[in-house]
Amino acid sequence: MIHSTKPPGRRALLLSAYDAPSHRQWRKTLCRMFPDIDWSVLTLPPRHFSWRLRGNSLSWAFGERETLTRRHDFLLCTSMTDLSALRGFVPELGQLPTAVYFHENQFDYPQSSRQSRNVEPQILNLYTALSADRVLFNSAHNRDSMLQGAEALLRKMPDLVPADLVTQLAGRCEVLPVPLPDELYAPAPAKRKPGPLQIAWNHRWEYDKGPEQLLHLARQLIEKGVRFRMHLLGQQFRRIPPAMESLCALLTEYYRTTDIAPGHIGHIPDRQEYLELLGHCDVVLSTSLHDFQGLSLLEGIAIGCTPLAPSRMVYPEYLPEECLYASDPDPASEAAHAAARMERWARQIEQGIALPVVNADRFRASELHADYTRLFRALERSN
Repeated sequence: MIHSTKPPGRRALLLSAYDAPSHRQWRKTLCRMFPDIDWSVLTLPPRHFSWRLRGNSLSWAFGERETLTRRHDFLLCTSMTDLSALRGFVPELGQLPTAVYFHENQFDYPQSSRQSRNVEPQILNLYTALSADRVLFNSAHNRDSMLQGAEALLRKMPDLVPADLVTQLAGRCEVLPVPLPDELYAPAPAKRKPGPLQIAWNHRWEYDKGPEQLLHLARQLIEKGVRFRMHLLGQQFRRIPPAMESLCALLTEYYRTTDIAPGHIGHIPDRQEYLELLGHCDVVLSTSLHDFQGLSLLEGIAIGCTPLAPSRMVYPEYLPEECLYASDPDPASEAAHAAARMERWARQIEQGIALPVVNADRFRASELHADYTRLFRALERSN
């Protein structure tokens, strides 16, 4: 897929090799932030993960050569791009100043019981990072886990590993979050209607987003007699985690035996409809086992929700302690920490006491514009 915008001027090539929703949001926001740049964009659909990761250089080098060899001032690509191979197939790209953007890294990704450890995605992450002039991460957690993972992997290699390779790589790294559109931010907190605590869980229905923790949390809230309405707003796939199926059944029974109207269950394709529902919630919740920026949580914060997330991964970077619950390897024990916070907040809502407010202004596109401008100008100067 390709599209180009704007007449000749500054020209940039943007490659998104596995165009998942967060990657798509990032590239589209950048194009809107910098309408003066003539963006040539190539994307590949987010499916067939192993083939996409290893085959994107083939797909592009022999299917999009005309676009790749146009005159560009710099190249911006995602970490899923097999940059070292692509530059080998298309030598012209080797002369182009390049920044690679890590939405996530393959060194810090929890495995499901069906997966076996494959180091190739990690090696490809490392090769792509080493092939770029600048290496960008959406959080310090992402950067640090990538560098630590690369160091650990290289220590396992039998011989001939260049000294200080990760130290050299660290010198090229910078933290630069995915921008949130300014229009997402609520101009003022919405006036709350009386009723049960409204909870939004807006994550993919997959094992790495903590469905077991979420199921235990809902059970414990019901056992405590907390009045709540839970909206499960994330994207669903053909294979649904058993914990999510159990949760849907649990919530259906809970609503049937109370006077609380059922919450929404399932992905909402219409963006405005989704944001409208999110804006009526009190709490945006994460139970994730892995998150490198937490865009879903940040969307909730921007629109006026109070966040609640585990005290691990990226979350302590931007959430105050009152919005974090203790991590625990046991899902039920961890859920108990979150349930205690939810119970207290539900009482506050009943008493008309406002919940904590978190400022996420530093993630606004307008706030990050200067940082991205500095990056692009530095790349252009090195051309």
